[in-house]
Amino acid sequence: MDRLLIRGGQPLCGSVTVSGAKNAALPAMVAVLLTSEELVLENIPSLRDVATIERLLQFMGVEPREGGSGSVCLSSRAVRRCEAPYDLVRTMRASVLVLGPLLARFGKARVSLPGGCAIGPRPINLHLAGLQRMGAEIEIVEGYVVAKAPRLIGTRFAFEQVSVTGTENLMMAATLAKGTTVLENAAREPEVGDLAHLLQKMGARIEGAGTSTITIEGVEDLAGTQHRIVPDRIEAATLAVAGAITQGDVLIQGCIPQHFEAVTTKLQEAGAAVAVEEGGLRVRMGTRPQAVDITTAPFPGFATDMQAQIMALMAIADGKSVITETVFENRFMHIPELVRMGADITFGGPTALVQGVPCLRGAPVMATDLRASASLVIAGLQARGETVLHRVYHLDRGYERLEAKLHSLGGEIQRVEG
Repeated sequence: MDRLLIRGGQPLCGSVTVSGAKNAALPAMVAVLLTSEELVLENIPSLRDVATIERLLQFMGVEPREGGSGSVCLSSRAVRRCEAPYDLVRTMRASVLVLGPLLARFGKARVSLPGGCAIGPRPINLHLAGLQRMGAEIEIVEGYVVAKAPRLIGTRFAFEQVSVTGTENLMMAATLAKGTTVLENAAREPEVGDLAHLLQKMGARIEGAGTSTITIEGVEDLAGTQHRIVPDRIEAATLAVAGAITQGDVLIQGCIPQHFEAVTTKLQEAGAAVAVEEGGLRVRMGTRPQAVDITTAPFPGFATDMQAQIMALMAIADGKSVITETVFENRFMHIPELVRMGADITFGGPTALVQGVPCLRGAPVMATDLRASASLVIAGLQARGETVLHRVYHLDRGYERLEAKLHSLGGEIQRVEG
């Protein structure tokens, strides 16, 4: 397996460009199942999860064609299988997004219960409950969701808890349903809005994306279109924290600062200078950060996908911080690895107490999930000595060439293939 060798102590300085958002690219690619016409998507990041979705779509009969410069052309004219097999989806929870489009257009679907990062249970019961409210007959057979519906019917559905993929799945399904669907307590994340924008360009009638109530009026069919994927706010925020922890000066280009204001607000509280500049966001940190408290929440709150990275920063802050995880259970698996690097962290239940230390120490560490791997990279950039990060494949699921981008900023980091 590949590993990263990181030697800390160098401030990150310079400019770096953010890639397209993984969490926007995956549902956008799946949306091709809603139309028989060609879908052209630009700014698609080169990631393991993107490759997995592409393989899954190919298995179904979708014809992908690389368009160059991060674009892909997709056509589902020849879809022959309405199935997502276990072997193709076991590593990625987002694969469940094919369920709604398959039901909406083809009236049937057989989708394996999904896998993904081991950060606690992320059940798809809300997806299934919403589709059942739309008239689908669903049963679980030998680890597969088996669903059928002659045509989905518009309905009103309130999510018991905010679900990004649940909102996306039901929104896609509703575009071809008969009548009007109203989704309440819907996710407000920018990736949901980006998917809604794509669907609107395909001919869908959607109002309220970006708010907690989304209304979709079903149409008979959707057309092909061309769409550019929104920049990755989690990558941008990760780079911002990396600049801060190394007391650097980093210009993050191609990002949308409003999409991760909750993170930059906390960076400012910690002592960083944050400024929106033409083309991006500049983050500077000239001193040791001050401890701040963090509580994760759905957008526009502090993203759970940034909790591990901000904990790495708080590990070397002046003072004690309290970090509370409210979105996913078991999302503190990076803590033992940070402790191996000299961090002073105790935790119980959803809360971690972080007593900052002046500096971390390099050590061999192991990534347990996607965002945990990013936190260990960030910690290694600050630590004295060499950090060896194992299980880099977690990082490759959601960050495009992160080590190359950090190296371009002056970070001493290299990939060793194995």
